[in-house]
Amino acid sequence: MITKDMTIQSILEIDEKLANVLMASGMHCLGCAMAHSENLEQACMVHGIDADALVDALNARLEK
Repeated sequence: MITKDMTIQSILEIDEKLANVLMASGMHCLGCAMAHSENLEQACMVHGIDADALVDALNARLEK
């Protein structure tokens, strides 16, 4: 299960195909240094993305 306090890197370690969901949401910097230290909620704030909606989309993709 994906949560807002996880780093982008840890999310991608669960399933690298989640990168597609992140990219589609507007988060295009998956390889940047902040992906290893910033949590999903912080990254969403920087990019103007709804963190709750993104978490829902990521978890829906994991359920498939």
